[in-house]
Amino acid sequence: MSENLDKSNINEARKSKSNDSEQGLEDTVEGSDEALQERIKPASPTPQRVQRPHSSPPRFVTVEELLETAKGVTNMALAHEIVVNGDFQIKPVELPEDSLEKRIKEIVHKAFWDCLSVQLSEDPPTYGHAIKLVGEIKETLLSFLLPGHTRLRNQITEVLDLDLIKQEAENGALDISKLAEFIIGMMGTLCAPARDEEVKKLKDIKEIVPLFRAIFSVLGLMKVDMANFAISSIRPHLMQQSVEYERKKFQELLEKQPNSLDFVTQWLEEAADDLMNQKYKNSLPTVGGAACSEDVTMPSPVAVQNYAYLKLLKWDHLQRPFPETVLMDQSRFQELQLQLEHVTILGTVLLVTFSMVAPGISFQADFAGKLKMIVKILLTDMHLPSFHLKDALTTVGEKVCMEVGSCLSLGPDKEMVLKGQIQAVASPDDPVRRIMDSRILAFLETYLASGHQKPFPTVPGGLGPVQKELEEVAIKFVRLVNYNKMVFSPYYDALLSKILVRS
Repeated sequence: MSENLDKSNINEARKSKSNDSEQGLEDTVEGSDEALQERIKPASPTPQRVQRPHSSPPRFVTVEELLETAKGVTNMALAHEIVVNGDFQIKPVELPEDSLEKRIKEIVHKAFWDCLSVQLSEDPPTYGHAIKLVGEIKETLLSFLLPGHTRLRNQITEVLDLDLIKQEAENGALDISKLAEFIIGMMGTLCAPARDEEVKKLKDIKEIVPLFRAIFSVLGLMKVDMANFAISSIRPHLMQQSVEYERKKFQELLEKQPNSLDFVTQWLEEAADDLMNQKYKNSLPTVGGAACSEDVTMPSPVAVQNYAYLKLLKWDHLQRPFPETVLMDQSRFQELQLQLEHVTILGTVLLVTFSMVAPGISFQADFAGKLKMIVKILLTDMHLPSFHLKDALTTVGEKVCMEVGSCLSLGPDKEMVLKGQIQAVASPDDPVRRIMDSRILAFLETYLASGHQKPFPTVPGGLGPVQKELEEVAIKFVRLVNYNKMVFSPYYDALLSKILVRS
C-alpha cells in the first residue's frame, strides 16, 4: 500500500503552532502517509450503496423452525467461542441479588432441605429423600471417572449400593454418617486441587442435612471443573472440526433465512468501492497530464477481503449492524478497536515528546521506558465510558513535562508548546495522530497480507516505542481474521465474484 503523505497539509495544520521546537516533529513525521487513514475512515455507507441491504422477499416461518434455528445458532456460537477463545471457561451460575429467580430458588431449596430434616427427625427416621440424594451423588461421582478408573468405579458401586442401603434403612441399620464419610473421601480423590479446601471443610460439618447441602454445593463446583477440563481436552480436536461445523451451521441458517448475507454484501461492496476510488485517485494525472483509466486495475478478492477486515477496526458499532459472518466476533473486534486506539494515543504522545526533547534523552532506554509506563498508566481506563481523553491528556502533559524537566530544562515556551501538542492528540483530526493511525493500519495490512508469517514486517517510523503493544494486537487481529476466512471464504469468494464484475 502506497505511503504518500501530503506534507504541505501537515505543515499548514501545524503552522499556527510553528516554532523552532516543532521542526524536529515535522522532520520525524516527514515521509509518512495519510492515504490509508483516509481510506479506513469510521465505516460509513458509501452514497451509491446507502439503499442496501437488499433483503430477500419475506417468508413465513413456524415457531418450530425459529426454535430449531436458534438452537443451531447457539451451538455454532458455543463451538466458535471454545475454539477462538483460549481462555473460555464455564462458570457457576450466579443469580443477581434480590432477583425473583434467586428468591424462588432459595424458597424451593429451603423447603426441600426442611422436608429432609423433618424426615430424619422422625422416630424411626424416614430415609426416602436421603437415599434419593445418595443415588444422585453416586451418579455424579461416577460421571467424574475416566474409562480406566475401574477400581474407583467398583468402590463407588459397592459402597453406594442403593438396594443394600434401602435394606439397611428398613432394618434400622443405616449409618448415614459412614456413607457421608466415604462420599467426602471419594470427592477428595476426584476433585481438582483448587477444591481441596472446600472438600476439607466438609469434614467439619457434623449435622446430616447441612452436610448433604454442602456436599451438593461442592459437587456443583466439581461438575464445572470437569466440564472445563473436558473443553480443554477436546479443544485441539474441535479446532480440526470447527471450520466445517460452523460453515455447515451457517449454511443451514442461510437456507432458513436467505437474507443472512445482506450486511456482508454491503460490507464487501463498500470495501471494493473504497479500493477502486483510491486506485482512481492515485491514477489521476498531474497538471497538464492525461487521465489513464486503463491503468486503474481491479483490486483482487484477497485485497478487498483484507481491506474489509481493516474497516472493522473503524466500525461505528452504535449506528451500523455488524456483518453477519463476523457477528460472533463483534465483541473481539470492539476490544481490538479500543486497544488500537490506546496504542495510537500512546504512540502519538511519545512521538510528540521525543520530537520535542533532545535526541540524546529520547534514545535513553531508561528514560523512554519510564515515560512510556507513566503515559500507559494514565491512559489505562480509556475503555471506560466515564473516561475523558482530553482531561487525561492534560494530566499526561503535566506529568510528561515534569519527567522531561528532571533531565533537561525545556523552558516555559517549549513546555507550553509540548503540553499543547499533547492535548491536541485528543482530536481524531490531529495531524500527528492521523499519521500514527495510518502507519498502524498499514502495518496491520502488511502483516495480514503476509499470511501471518514471522518475522513481523518492519515497523513504520515513529512506532518503535509501541512496537510490542502493536505486535500483540496484530497477532490477535490476524488470528481472528484467518479463522474467519477459513470458515466463510466460500461465501466471500462467491459474493466478490459478482461485486467486482459489477464494479
